[in-house]
This record gives sequence, C-alpha cells and structure tokens, in this order.
Amino acid sequence: MERLANVTSPRPTLPHSQEAEESVIGGILLHPTTLNRVAEFLHADDFHHPALKVIYEAMLELERSSKPIDSLTVVEQMKASETLDKLRAFNGPDYLVELMSKVITVENIEYHGRMVHGKATARRLVQACSSIAARGYGEYGDVDLFIDAAEHEIFEIASRSQKTTFEPIKPILKETIKALGLRYERKQAITGVPTTYHKFDEITAGLQPGDLVIIAARPSMGKTSFVMNAVQNAALAPTPVPALVFSLEMSKVSLAERLLCSHARVDSGKLRRGMLDQRDWVLITKAASDIAEAPIYIDDSGSPTLLEIRAKCRRWRADSRIFKSPDQLGMIVIDYLQLIQGRASKEDNRQREISEISRGLKALAKELKVPVVALSQLNRGLENREDKRPKMADLRESGAIEQDADVICFIYRDEVYSKDQCKEEDKNVAELIIAKQRNGPTGTVRLAFLNTYTRFENLAEGRDVS
Repeated sequence: MERLANVTSPRPTLPHSQEAEESVIGGILLHPTTLNRVAEFLHADDFHHPALKVIYEAMLELERSSKPIDSLTVVEQMKASETLDKLRAFNGPDYLVELMSKVITVENIEYHGRMVHGKATARRLVQACSSIAARGYGEYGDVDLFIDAAEHEIFEIASRSQKTTFEPIKPILKETIKALGLRYERKQAITGVPTTYHKFDEITAGLQPGDLVIIAARPSMGKTSFVMNAVQNAALAPTPVPALVFSLEMSKVSLAERLLCSHARVDSGKLRRGMLDQRDWVLITKAASDIAEAPIYIDDSGSPTLLEIRAKCRRWRADSRIFKSPDQLGMIVIDYLQLIQGRASKEDNRQREISEISRGLKALAKELKVPVVALSQLNRGLENREDKRPKMADLRESGAIEQDADVICFIYRDEVYSKDQCKEEDKNVAELIIAKQRNGPTGTVRLAFLNTYTRFENLAEGRDVS
C-alpha cells in the first residue's frame, strides 16, 4: 500500500490582479485626468499590492488638494504622509517611472479599474467567509445573532460593490413614463399601501414604497392601535399586502389580542379579564379564522439593534413564499423607534443614536422598496400648553427624525385631556394630523376611535377632514 505523505496544502493566494493595478496607477501618472474615470468607484483599499495602495492614496490626496499629479508630486505627497518607505522594496521612487513604462494605452483604464474593484470584492468575500467559518468552529454565542452578523458582513460587501453612478435623464424618463402608464391603466388613486382610511389615502395616495413614515403621539392616544388597524386592513385587502411588525414594547400575544378585538369588535376589557360570553367566542373564532391566513408577521424580540432589524427585513423581503415579485407591495412597522438599540459608545449621546437609527430606517425603506412605518414618542412638554395638539418640535430627539421622514403624522384625541369639557362632535374622534409630506399636501383627517375595540374607523362623510 502506497504511503501518503502528510503534506499541508499551501494556502491559495487571495484574489487580485497586479497587472490591472499597475495599469491603473501607471495610466493616472501618464494622464492625471483619467483619475476622474475611476475615483468614483475605486478606493485605496481595493488595491492588494501595498505600494500601489499608498501611491493611489497619495494621488487622491493631491486631487482633493487641487494639486497636479505626476511622479514628482506623488513622491512629495508620500514623504509628507510618511508612506514613501513602502516603495523601498520595489525600487523606491523609480518604481513610478517603471509603472508608466508598462502602460500601452489609457483607454481601458476604467475597465482595469473595475477589474481591481471586482478582485477586491472577491477578496473581501473570501476573508468574510473565512472569518464566519472560524467563528462557527469556535464560540459563536447565540446562533441567531451569529447568523445576523454573518449576513451583515456579506450584505456590507454586496452594497459596497454595487455600481452607484449618475444616469442620463433618458432611461430615467423611460422608467417614469412606464410607471405613469401603469397608474393610468389601473385608474387607481391609491398607488401605495392602502390603509382604507379614505381621506388619509386620498391625501397620501397610500403609504408609498421607499418612504419613512413616522406616526407620533403621547401615550394613550392610540399609536399602536392605528398602525395595527392599518396593517390588518392592508393584509386583508382583496390584494393582500404582507406586513412585518417589530413589536418592541408589547408581546406578540398582546398584539394578536388587539387584532382579534378590533376585527371581532369584542370589548378588549372583557377579553383581558376572561369574561367573554358565548357570542363573544363566536366573534373571536370568526376573527381568528379571517386573520389566520393574512400575511402578517410579528417579531417581539426586545430591544433589537438596527443591524438585527435590517438583516431580518432583508430575509423577509427576499422570501419568495411571501413576495411573488420584487415589485410587490409590502410594509414594515416599528413599534416604536426609541426602543431600537443604538450602537454602544461612550462618545455617542442618545440624540446621535436616534439620528443614526432614523437614517438607517430611511435607507432600509429605500433599499427594500417598501414603506417603513415607525411609531415615535413625543416630548411631555406639550402637556403644559393650552393647545395640546402636537407640533414638529414635540418629536423626541426631533432633528434627525424630522429631516429623514417623508411623512410625519400626529394622533390627537381631545377627550384624553378634557373628557368633561370635550365637545360632543369631538367625542370618540381622533385627529390624524399630517404635519409633513415630502411629496404631497398636509392636512388633518378626523377618524372615529372606538376605544372599547381599540379600533379606528372612517367617520361619516362631511365630518372627517379639516
């Protein structure tokens, strides 16, 4: 029997193309204006060769400083940044002249630059997979967090490699005309996710894909009830709209109870106390049957990070069992924004964390092409005003939220503050104040609020908008 030698296989070299890297650097040295053709997508850390990386860094710094780029200025810049010693093993400054001599033409510099960028993406993917595998063999901790972290690493590489550049107006207009044509054919006023609150949908044309929608109110105004009613209405529509709800405050069972109460019109107090009669049970059973097949998904894991939410949303949106096409409408709900866990840092304050979370939710809506509806708290300072209707300044940590949100709505019920003095026409009525709409009008919609059933409904015609 042949004796096999116990030889360890050499570790393969990470993906790279030194020839392409040298062609890019040599081309820029010969024709500095060609830097503009690659600088948009090509970064210094895309270079595998250590000397070429620091040369490119020097070129970018010269460009930022509006200084000329040639072999002399590059060497001087490298001296200033104390990186010239990186050329020592490659014939020193003469290496720049050598690079220029290797260039046949600069016409292909963009193609070569994309080769370098592509190899860098493959390299990062290999390194990420090696890191994930190493953690998998070791102490990886909670398996769900491990999966989220692994997914995040891969998605970060993917998003970094995506081509982001300007487009001429012609193909953009073609896509726009196509969308307008579809709207014309359908003859539908609602182009987004319908809430079935007629006046609200009339003003907003529904919750629009890519929009960050903020629903804000003081406690007991009905924030959660409103958004869950909207989720339920959309999911039970003739064309059901899938919804993913992150319930950071209430348990999924409590949320399901609300859905049942609202749909069955059963007294929520009786349900909580277990005092249901035979008729109530019939209604609850019927409601459960109706809702059971609705595409509503609930996650009640406490205080998730933005990273965890993003990873779960991406998996949900990519699930072909839920979405039959990339253009199918859906919606994401966060209840509520301030309970999302920010990155722990001694330097960060809560306002900065909220700013990061707000920007992240807007980016998520845009990436997944669905409306992200986030509930938000209001400052208690408004309690000291005579008119307690919320204003934009009442948003807690308001700066970034106000800037990032496409739509901001406040819920106000006068009877919460003045039950005895409340006018008859304002009893059991909620005002939905559309304080901001980036692409449409603002206004106030009046809805019926049936507190017993935690349910919002349309008011009779003529009473519902101001």
